Amino acid sequence: MVTGEASGDLLAALLLDGLKARWPALTAQGIGGPAMAQRGFEAWWPQARLAVRGYVEVLPHLRELLAMRRALGDRLLADRPDVFVGVDAPDFNFDLEIRLREAGIPTVHFVSPSFWAWRAKKVEKLRRAADHVLCIFPFEPELLAAHGVAATYVGHPIANMIPLEPDRAAARRQLGLPQDRRIVALLPGSRRSEVRYLADRFMAAAGLLRARYPGLHFVLPTLPALRAEVEAAARRAGLTTEAGGVLTVLEGQSHAALAACDVTLIASGTATLEAALFKRPMVIAYNMPWLSWQIMKGKKLQPWVGLPNILARDFVVPELLHEAATPPALAAAVGDWLDNPAKVVDLQAHFLQLHQTLQRDTARLATDAIEKLLAR
Repeated sequence: MVTGEASGDLLAALLLDGLKARWPALTAQGIGGPAMAQRGFEAWWPQARLAVRGYVEVLPHLRELLAMRRALGDRLLADRPDVFVGVDAPDFNFDLEIRLREAGIPTVHFVSPSFWAWRAKKVEKLRRAADHVLCIFPFEPELLAAHGVAATYVGHPIANMIPLEPDRAAARRQLGLPQDRRIVALLPGSRRSEVRYLADRFMAAAGLLRARYPGLHFVLPTLPALRAEVEAAARRAGLTTEAGGVLTVLEGQSHAALAACDVTLIASGTATLEAALFKRPMVIAYNMPWLSWQIMKGKKLQPWVGLPNILARDFVVPELLHEAATPPALAAAVGDWLDNPAKVVDLQAHFLQLHQTLQRDTARLATDAIEKLLAR
């Protein structure tokens, strides 16, 4: 198995639960994270080595990544697994999967790349890479079948991890957050490059919101390795993070932060779907180097980038991207949710319906699909 980021680690861990329930003696190795390690996964390299996003940003790491992929492929061909599962990370996994599949090793790709949104050409490479694709959105298998790719809808496993009615008060008690204040969760991303391009904007927006809503409190979950950068950005914006300050910085606990908040300012990515499953209104933002943005714009196939909007096929939550993601604009969009509780109620009803659609026994369905592949 190979996964390259925190969300993939969770997906792979849930899949491992299903696989080990079916085959208790199963062993799993490759590239993974802490949730996989808790299930006995042997990580030959940590997933953090793959956590690089963007076209320009990856260049300094390209030689290392190519060498890692080559070494992993050599090792798997020398000691052949029963099946290889690539969990997301298509830029790393597809070429590896093609090499293994051509050598007769069955390959599964867990999470279809968003070829329907950004990467139309990716589906052609996926057809060469994967014997079977495990899809987390219900419309994907039919689209993939039109391209000759075998696929199964297994539901979105995160939908089973999040309650249909999150307990805001309990989450606040857990995190030591005030019960009587409105709280904004700031999620500037889980990669260093995302934090570098978004943290200052998010903090500046928080400062503007604090001036407009004096009792507002902020919570920001981050990884331990990124905490210093996040706190430095807070200081630059004049936000206090010590006990009794206006910003609470957490290590991990992003789900608790989303459960606890009234609204979230959030980087585009998987976390936006998690926020939707927590029924929280959000403002989606993203920023990246200018050249990467120009390349991404050229690949965009539809008007939305945030998963809640893509699934709704409508702008149910605002998106402020690149030059539009200014602190005043971000603050105004968050303030709109704070000022319009009726809009929040309507959005929550929509998110509840989405949640119910995505709830499936993912581990069992994915394991069934892998078992059928191995029985061929």
